[in-house]
Amino acid sequence: MSQDKRIESKGKIAVIGDRELVLGYRLLGIEDTFLVTEKNEASKKMEQLLSSHDYNLVVASHLVLDALSPITKAKVESSIDPLVIFMPSLTGNMQEESLAALAKRVLGISIKTG
Repeated sequence: MSQDKRIESKGKIAVIGDRELVLGYRLLGIEDTFLVTEKNEASKKMEQLLSSHDYNLVVASHLVLDALSPITKAKVESSIDPLVIFMPSLTGNMQEESLAALAKRVLGISIKTG
């Protein structure tokens, strides 16, 4: 990938997930939002976003995380360009990634608690 392509895409954000997440970010002015309702569709869209090299940050719902294959999950968890973060769903089981887990995944450092 050329240096010009990297500079051109600097700061681009994509949002993929359920209706509430996508609508919220669209209201904030994020244009590249992708509504997905089925796991197969979510997995395909995440693969497209990762391989496009158009985004520096991908915000995804837990629906997307649950849809990913183990290989794609590993790719996402080790990726820093784009950085992928998962937002908890506003409905159902509200699990969220702890600060310690996020630091371990993104920075590669362990934070001791307690």
